[in-house]
Amino acid sequence: MKKQHLSRRNFLGTACAALSAPLIVPARALGREGAVAPSERIAMGFIGLGGQGSGHLFGGSWTYVAGGYLGRREVQVQAVCDVWKQRREDAADRVNRHYAHTTGQTSYDGCRAYMDFRELLAREDIDAVLMALPFHWHAPMAILAARAGKDVYSEKPVALTIEEGRLLSNTMRRYARVYQAGTQQRSEAEYGGKFQRAWELIRNGYIGELREIYSFSPGGGFSANMQNTRLKEQPLPEGFDWNLYLGTAPWQPFTGGNVHCGIFAYGDPNWGPHHFDVVQWVLEHQFNGPEAIDYEEDHAVLLYPGGLKVHCCAHPEIEVGATGGACFIGTEGTLAVDREGIMASPRNIMDISIRPQEIHPYKSPIHAGNFLDCIRTRKRTICDAETAHRSMSLVLLAGIATQIKGYARWDARQECFPEHEDANRFLAYARRPEWNI
Repeated sequence: MKKQHLSRRNFLGTACAALSAPLIVPARALGREGAVAPSERIAMGFIGLGGQGSGHLFGGSWTYVAGGYLGRREVQVQAVCDVWKQRREDAADRVNRHYAHTTGQTSYDGCRAYMDFRELLAREDIDAVLMALPFHWHAPMAILAARAGKDVYSEKPVALTIEEGRLLSNTMRRYARVYQAGTQQRSEAEYGGKFQRAWELIRNGYIGELREIYSFSPGGGFSANMQNTRLKEQPLPEGFDWNLYLGTAPWQPFTGGNVHCGIFAYGDPNWGPHHFDVVQWVLEHQFNGPEAIDYEEDHAVLLYPGGLKVHCCAHPEIEVGATGGACFIGTEGTLAVDREGIMASPRNIMDISIRPQEIHPYKSPIHAGNFLDCIRTRKRTICDAETAHRSMSLVLLAGIATQIKGYARWDARQECFPEHEDANRFLAYARRPEWNI
């Protein structure tokens, strides 16, 4: 939906030229030959072009469409952004060469490269952005994108503190933006539908009342990691904006070894969201979150009403659950699921067919496709901002339990620890003044 501005002189010149030459409009420009007309395409910008971001843009194992978003006919890639000059220029060149080839042109320069994401967000002709960033940047940048009127697909972790997660969800709702978190296991085609199968069996009561859950992840969260400030500062590589890379987080010198996604994180905030999203997905019809956290036998536990306990560690005997999954123990059986497999005890639980009148999950064949569909329809995605925040909160609460190594009552409605000030200190961090979101 690109906006063009023509002066009167340019308009008249263009019109006269058109009258003097035959008008030939390629079929693809009209949406024929299987193409989507330009006016109907979703204009997108991609922020963060490392392995994950480039995988989304050009094609990866989790995109389920050859060529990634660039290969989707309903998408027009208008801009790319990265603090590394070589990454953004290479990506823009690859996008432009792709469109030149697919449109039969000798050249194409419609995709621009940006170092500062704020310039990309300022463009009125971009409908949505996909961001795959250092962990501490996901929530702040998504919030700024929503305020700029963009729909957002964000990789995980969606936030590194509960305060930022709440602000993220509230902002998406306030500005009526479509948001999809990159916890793609909820979508049906991802990993053969194993996770949706597990959800159906548990939610319909085939393992009885839940008593214990093993998340296979210890949780994690934000850390200033100030030990880096004691290391010797190194010269910045050419074409790299270190200050923008740090963004909202506390300043520290560039040491050469502190350029990685988890520079301001501890524990497992990267894979943890996959594990805990499976847990929250099963529980979200009953609970917004636990009623307390605790620490026992060298791991965090999340305590729920009725005695349900989530162990933030691997199951001592069952291996299924290790790759992005969880193990659920009920009064009548056990079920474990991950990307590699699904198992149940008794085994005949796996033979059960879910009937039409029973409970079924939100159907989303492909995660990226669900995001694009919801941009058009303005419906809720399968993992919208509030859903993602609730799942991420479990990761962060488990992380807090590992820090305080003890019990603290949690108010899931107010999102605070009513009687534990030490635990409350982990709910937020002081952002640099220039990044006060």
